[in-house]
Amino acid sequence: MAESSQRGSRSLIDRYSALIISMAAAMWAADALFRPGLVNPRGSDLSPSEIVLGESLLISVCFIPVASRVVRELRRASWRTWLALVAIAAGPQAFATVLFTQSLTYAFSLSLPHAASIGIQSEVYLLYLLQPVFGATMAWLFLRERRQPAFWPLAALALGGAALIVFSFNTAAPRVQLLAAAFVLGAVVLWAAGTVLGRYALNGISFTTTSATRFGLALPILLGLMLHDQGVAGFSRYSLGELPSFLGIALVPGLVAMVLYYRALRTTPASVSSFAELGYPAALFLIYSLPAPAGFGSPLHPFEVIGAVVLVAAVTGLNVLKGREGVTVPLV
Repeated sequence: MAESSQRGSRSLIDRYSALIISMAAAMWAADALFRPGLVNPRGSDLSPSEIVLGESLLISVCFIPVASRVVRELRRASWRTWLALVAIAAGPQAFATVLFTQSLTYAFSLSLPHAASIGIQSEVYLLYLLQPVFGATMAWLFLRERRQPAFWPLAALALGGAALIVFSFNTAAPRVQLLAAAFVLGAVVLWAAGTVLGRYALNGISFTTTSATRFGLALPILLGLMLHDQGVAGFSRYSLGELPSFLGIALVPGLVAMVLYYRALRTTPASVSSFAELGYPAALFLIYSLPAPAGFGSPLHPFEVIGAVVLVAAVTGLNVLKGREGVTVPLV
């Protein structure tokens, strides 16, 4: 009975995997709710490397109960799978997250006027819309994924829906936007590569091990980045008052969202996943529109509503198309 229930649960996730990826990506937007708690008005903010190290460490601790399983799988993994896992930890998790966090540091800077801060945030997430373009291209080049002709109109519709949401914001801001844009563009390329690498790694190991190694293998790299930025004194900059924010980031957009994401990615082509992940900027701008304390109280524009409807419709269409293509990944 238990095995039958588990198979039914798995088939449901596999059937709606693209939509689940979009839901997991939307959960990443919860980061914006906890991030301001790490900004110190006295000017002693934690550096991006300190923030990412802290949240990655907390997430890694959550995987201790399954550590023996992870080790067993890693012992059987091929060197190509190991290479993909190390690349995911170094690129998408360590360097990309630090770059993106640095861009958010500008966006949430207390020294900038509110309009300028919102402008940087909008540009940051506008550039995020390039991730599906990079992801689909890399999936075609490295995974040899070939999509049906109907994929491209749906992909364009998803990109257009997300663009409607983002473009409704006033993007007037100081030139610090250029630096923030450079950081987020680098993160976007690395994250797109991470989708492709994750799809490859899931052919040989479970989604649990993929999730655990993403954070665990990134710790030495993040520690090195933190020591390079702050030295040993960086350890003394953490405070108990920041723990709720760290826990929020680690548990919701970190642990839960990432495990759900990799579970659904097992049966979703990387090119489809790249567009499904547009749920992230869509959810983020919804959070901005919600009244405090649930959001930031920015007014909700009609184009945002239209864009959200278009995006959901497009991702639903991609999910249906994915099902007809019969994409499968061996269970491990």
